[in-house]
Amino acid sequence: MKTQIVIIGAGPSGLLLGQLLHKQGIANIILERVTPDYVLGRIRAGVLEQGFADLMRKAGVGERMDREGEVHGGFEIACNGQRSRIDLKQLTGGNTVIIYGQTEVTRDLMDARTKSSQTSIYEAKNVQPHDLMDDHPYVTYEKDGKTHRIDCDYIAGCDGFHGISRKSIPSECLTEYERVYPGGWLGLLSDTPPVNHELVYICHDRGFALCSMRSKTRSRYYIQVGSSDKVEQWSDEDFWTELKKRLPKELAEKLVTSPSIEKSIAPMRSFVVEPMQYGKLFLLGDAAHIVPPTGAKGLNTAASDVYTLSTILEKVYGQGRTDLIAKYSEICLRRVWDGERFSWWMSNLLHKFADTSQFEQKIYESELNFILKTESGKKALAEQYVGLPYDTIE
Repeated sequence: MKTQIVIIGAGPSGLLLGQLLHKQGIANIILERVTPDYVLGRIRAGVLEQGFADLMRKAGVGERMDREGEVHGGFEIACNGQRSRIDLKQLTGGNTVIIYGQTEVTRDLMDARTKSSQTSIYEAKNVQPHDLMDDHPYVTYEKDGKTHRIDCDYIAGCDGFHGISRKSIPSECLTEYERVYPGGWLGLLSDTPPVNHELVYICHDRGFALCSMRSKTRSRYYIQVGSSDKVEQWSDEDFWTELKKRLPKELAEKLVTSPSIEKSIAPMRSFVVEPMQYGKLFLLGDAAHIVPPTGAKGLNTAASDVYTLSTILEKVYGQGRTDLIAKYSEICLRRVWDGERFSWWMSNLLHKFADTSQFEQKIYESELNFILKTESGKKALAEQYVGLPYDTIE
């Protein structure tokens, strides 16, 4: 087989990139090691920045998002029972976020992919990129007991932190930056009405919590747990009891509980690899960077990678601008580090970490007080939360 772009990974980043390239007339093939149902079974966040929503519309897959997604003009921070609202719309001159689950984003992109003429190959085993520094790279994979080869111009690695793409780059060519946090988020999904019409981030002496939602009838809640905690240790009743202890009294009293649909623990890690490209291979999303979930920058930062690569490739094939290829990593990393800094900052403000010194804790408490008590502090938080603009690529 032969194509212009091979995309490794059929998560939202790979699917969105494939759809945008298809709209530009750039042929692409997606390889995914698991089944579509497995991909759709991954429960992830659902706060979409304006830039991400605009990319969905540009890709022609924004109709259901616009119809069913909930536009939020603000969110709350509750600190030891005291609630403060961050008015995103007012503080940023009209910007908002959309609450629309990542599973639904993936489903919409999968449906669009099925309707397109582009090829997706699921359950592709032993995917391996080759000749990345040459003019003619290729990718091999195994399917139905046979080895297949795809010749291409470029390869997009959208296969996550544990995928093959980053591992295909010689280690001496990469620099890794990492911070592993002492704890994680235990998340519970339930068919219950959200306790509040907007997200509530909770800073409490017992630990962080978050009240989120997927729709008007489906809620997603999180509580901070220790590094050694296992999902099996937490019954639904234990989760609801602990959540109520961290909620402001008026929210705890109206919290609706029910058996969980899903429970899982998300570890907290900050990770960046530089550069984000090696020859004809580009890294996108979790393959190159991971943020703690505080602030919802994971999927949104991946979307900025997708925007950058799709825009560069459009100019490469449409205008012959091959000079832009070497600029991909530099452009992406500016926004990646913005997202990393914001997620690290927000995590430290709202969590109680075991490795935080008493001095550092006092500094974070002082900074949080400044954020919540001043207009300039709230504005700085709001502008970063709704998402910084994408770089212009010339």
